[in-house]
Amino acid sequence: MDDERLARFEAVYRETYGQITAYAVRRCDSPQDAADVVAETFTVAWRRMDELPPGEEATLWLYGVARNVLANHNRFEGRRKARSAELDVRMADLYTDSPESGVEREAIALAFRSLPDNDRELLSLVAWEGLDHQEIATALGMSRNLVRVRLHRARKRFSRALTEAGVHSMPRKRPAPVEETL
Repeated sequence: MDDERLARFEAVYRETYGQITAYAVRRCDSPQDAADVVAETFTVAWRRMDELPPGEEATLWLYGVARNVLANHNRFEGRRKARSAELDVRMADLYTDSPESGVEREAIALAFRSLPDNDRELLSLVAWEGLDHQEIATALGMSRNLVRVRLHRARKRFSRALTEAGVHSMPRKRPAPVEETL
């Protein structure tokens, strides 16, 4: 039985390590933090192997575990992130192509950070992880319809936050001046 358990864990680990690592890297401030989150995620998976669903559902289950591990991690890192966020934006502005692009990137980042945690998580699962509504529902333990409704609302809130920050999704062209004819 222990050999079967170990073989299953190793198979799941090989199949999902890259996805779970990418998930953690995109949500952590440092590679070390991401490595800690991944290690803790697979530690939980090992301890709870009996609860690990078969097949593709294992990946979604691991996303849910990683999300919980990240929530615990973020509770402790919240203050540090707030202090370093302003410095990170300033450093990014130093290395941008133009001042306008840095300002817009800062505005987008601030708008995104202004969203509730649940909105940021839903938008990230779609944009960064490429999950569809059903996969998100499985990972978060909710219905597909609830995901659809919450994602719609999150997108509206993000759009509103971007508008309030003066960020436009498409550059707007000014109409050509009309010349008067004499």
